[in-house]
Amino acid sequence: MPIVINVDVMLAKRKMHSGELAEKIGISAANLSILKTGKAKAIRFTTLEAICKALDCQPGDILEYVPPKEEGS
Repeated sequence: MPIVINVDVMLAKRKMHSGELAEKIGISAANLSILKTGKAKAIRFTTLEAICKALDCQPGDILEYVPPKEEGS
């Protein structure tokens, strides 16, 4: 998928553990793990807002578009 979730990067920058973030934003550790591994198909704006608030960052720090490589390149 060309959308990459950089929650791990921001957690490391903020020296925070996944469990602490999950607790702060009110989701289960399992659901946060699904998001972090890129297995989530969607994210609610309220969840994205809570992540940004907890990590003191912008949505662009969390979500990144990486174009797929073209065949033959």
